[in-house]
Amino acid sequence: MQLYEFPPTRSIRVPFEAITVDLPAGEHRRPEFLKLNPAGKLPVLVDGDVVLTESVAIARYLAEKYAEKGFLPRDVAQRAQVDRWLLFAATELEQPLWRITRHTNLYPESERLPAEVAIAARDFREMAAVLEQHMQSREYVATDRVTVADFVMAYTLDWANEVKLLDECPRLRAYMERMYARPKAPLRIAAAFAQIGLNRPQIG
Repeated sequence: MQLYEFPPTRSIRVPFEAITVDLPAGEHRRPEFLKLNPAGKLPVLVDGDVVLTESVAIARYLAEKYAEKGFLPRDVAQRAQVDRWLLFAATELEQPLWRITRHTNLYPESERLPAEVAIAARDFREMAAVLEQHMQSREYVATDRVTVADFVMAYTLDWANEVKLLDECPRLRAYMERMYARPKAPLRIAAAFAQIGLNRPQIG
């Protein structure tokens, strides 16, 4: 099984032996990689005949394939809660973070819209408040034990923390720290940037 990745992208959501694709060098645009993912994005998992993109789908696939680890509940109702919070992380929290990243770091300066950063930050904070309330008296996001939803959520919150959007969410910060204190936890985003010698992005 091979995971094509580049830290500190969402590849580090997926705890697995990796093949690094050098994004700054443009390796994700080479024909051999585009055969795996025509979108030219990371991560990509290759497991025999299975080629899978999208970090949430990869994390869930691995949790299901290695069911003995217990990261994906067998109970239908509990599994639905895992899916609920996976989707919440990917849609309600991650999308505004992507908008912020695009308009502060990815787009050419002439295409960046400062107003979009402010709107996206507001959108994120509104949904983070929902999760902050949900985490009252909870250790894990979906069930009473750690699941794949926690791995995805922890990365998303670390991303938000990097752009200073968790200041009003003490429960989420504490939850994120607990998740990264677990044995075999992946690198924090800042550490992943430092490992490859790049500055981590900031708002503005």
